[in-house]
Amino acid sequence: MAQLQRSSAMHLNQREVRLLQRHYFLFGQALNIFDQMASKEELIPDYEYELDENHEEEKTNGANGNKVTAYSGVHSAGFKDLLLKPQLQRAIIECGFEHPSEVQQECIPQAMIGVDVLCQAKSGMGKTAVFVLTILHQLPEDPKPISALILCHTRELAYQIKQEFTRFTQFLPEIRTEVIFGGQPIKDQVNMLKGLKPPHIVVGTPGRIKHLVKEKALDLSGLKIFVLDECDRMLEETDMRSDVQQIFMATPHQKQVMMFSATFPNECKNIARKFMKNPFEIFIDNQNKMILHGLKQYYIKLEDNQKIKKLTDLLDSLMFNQVIIFVQSIKHATKLDEILRRDNFPSICIHGDLPQEERIKRYQDFKKFNHRIIVATDIFGRGIDIERINVVFNFDMPDSSDQYLHRVCRAGRFGTKGLSISFISSPTEQETLDAIQKRFEVKIEELPTTIDVSTYMNN
Repeated sequence: MAQLQRSSAMHLNQREVRLLQRHYFLFGQALNIFDQMASKEELIPDYEYELDENHEEEKTNGANGNKVTAYSGVHSAGFKDLLLKPQLQRAIIECGFEHPSEVQQECIPQAMIGVDVLCQAKSGMGKTAVFVLTILHQLPEDPKPISALILCHTRELAYQIKQEFTRFTQFLPEIRTEVIFGGQPIKDQVNMLKGLKPPHIVVGTPGRIKHLVKEKALDLSGLKIFVLDECDRMLEETDMRSDVQQIFMATPHQKQVMMFSATFPNECKNIARKFMKNPFEIFIDNQNKMILHGLKQYYIKLEDNQKIKKLTDLLDSLMFNQVIIFVQSIKHATKLDEILRRDNFPSICIHGDLPQEERIKRYQDFKKFNHRIIVATDIFGRGIDIERINVVFNFDMPDSSDQYLHRVCRAGRFGTKGLSISFISSPTEQETLDAIQKRFEVKIEELPTTIDVSTYMNN
């Protein structure tokens, strides 16, 4: 692992980072004032900021357990205060975003100046936008090929991240982004990488990216930014971590490294730090903060042979935009989807045994609202953002509290309301439910006879 110690493109101590953040903010204030003076408008501040009593707060430096101070006085009211390049500001407005989430407000100023970032934040808080916006902000007008690489654990997530880059580059047409994963002809990918217009940004899965690097079809010698999304999944699995390490060692010594996830076991944190140099770290230490505030959570005890009948009854009685139903196996996903479609429910299923083109097609169809119900294995349990999902069923309970968190947070994202219902049909599943309640300090109540629609449906 010693070989994995790398330096960021810019190394700053904590005091220098705080000063740069403060100068960024003051510079933004000055620009706003000049703009208003130029247009002869009344100088009415369109944002507020406040300082706490000591002007600083203490944060834990996860690398050594010591307390370090981090400047926390500025509370940005809008994306414009982050001083992103104008083309990105226009794209943000076009996408309908006004105010950054807490994680965006904390991370983007750090990432913009090249600091390594290690971030854990609950699902639905816009972690993807942190690295998408900061990568696009840092790329020059005429970037070199393969300036940024984003690795993630599933093909669907890679495709989704690529779509996010597409959204935010609508006013940056010169920036090219491509997605690379297995299940597609490797010859086409090699031709694309070696063609006249290779991509500036590559999003991909570790297995195929490693293969292309090994075959010298993908040249990472000019890489500036290296990102792992859902990094705990990739760093915990031995084979995937080996792929990530081999890719990492093919990149330059000096670059920016950013890693993101909703869950971060301590062992995984320590592994992640070996890829970084003095990273800016944001962790949610209070586990109860990791469940979304707008999410109502219930459970129901029943026998295995009662689950399908109860599910169909609930689908008939509940109001919903879109529903995701999680099962433990491909066999269960296929069978349950067949039963639902036979009973005229607008269902589709997705799992790892489907051909890649079909998986992406079904993902797109569901995201476009062509289907309102999807039956999925845990391949759909992490990172997938589909804003209309407001009901999640754990038809089969997950094996761990981490996976429960990832599953139920498919609903209630982006500050919206949501509902999760878990079926408990064995002592093992009851133990998992108990562990979830204890870890997240949340009371998951038994499903009532009737549920107030206003508690899980937005007006």
